[in-house]
Amino acid sequence: MEYLHTMVRVGDLDKALDFYCGKMGLVEVRRTDNQAGKYTLVFLAAPGDVEKSKDTRSPLLELTYNWDEHSYQGGRNFGHLAYRVDDIYAYCEKLMKAGVVINRPPRDGVMAFIRSPDGISIELLQKGEPKPKAEPWASMPNIGSW
Repeated sequence: MEYLHTMVRVGDLDKALDFYCGKMGLVEVRRTDNQAGKYTLVFLAAPGDVEKSKDTRSPLLELTYNWDEHSYQGGRNFGHLAYRVDDIYAYCEKLMKAGVVINRPPRDGVMAFIRSPDGISIELLQKGEPKPKAEPWASMPNIGSW
């Protein structure tokens, strides 16, 4: 398993970048604007992690700016922790056997979500290329929220 990133939602991207980059000294290493989803993702690295982040795309702070939402209440600004795993199907099966609920199954062979006992959302991502779609994952429904 490999730690990837922590995601936080921001209400004002310019103010957030001023804080994280201008004041704290983090460095923007990647940005994605998604017109269809109406959001922008900005990935930041500590200065000492910039070179590593180019190769591994981690460890990073992901700022998510949803274009239509500018205020978050009750901890909604914290998104999730993210980890890359060697085999998402085997890892999710191991978790299920240990009693962990797979809130968002890896139907696409790429991504799954679980929650910690304290309700922290954790994203699991397949290392490398997506796994071929396979049962029982392909037809499993979402459970709860993530």
